[in-house]
Amino acid sequence: MEYLGITITADSTSKEIVPIAKAIHELLGLPITMRTLNNLGVRIEKGKVLDYEYSGPALEKALETNSTIRSIPRTGDYSGIPVVVTTIKNEDGYGIAAIGIVDVVGTVDLGVAFGDYPEIVNQVSEILKSRVSTP
Repeated sequence: MEYLGITITADSTSKEIVPIAKAIHELLGLPITMRTLNNLGVRIEKGKVLDYEYSGPALEKALETNSTIRSIPRTGDYSGIPVVVTTIKNEDGYGIAAIGIVDVVGTVDLGVAFGDYPEIVNQVSEILKSRVSTP
């Protein structure tokens, strides 16, 4: 079997960037959005591509400024929810694509939510430690 690589350019289509966006979605378990500089992109939630012609204000701002954006959009599919978007830069440092996570966890202030329940925080810490294997 021949394995082909993945190449991303400013002109990559939404179908071409799906493997990258899906891999990050699988790692984080959070909604992912991604687009390239010259084409609309994808929106992925719960393991499924919901939109192959997606763009959002944070993706566009990241591409415009070639920087990482942390914001709570006022418009679009994720209005009112924190997002973090960064650019994928080419070898010359130009942003050719933008990828973002919808930070649904960021909407919960864990200190406030669990401040009166330190034993829950300790339990979660112990569970997480038990899942991590040392190399």
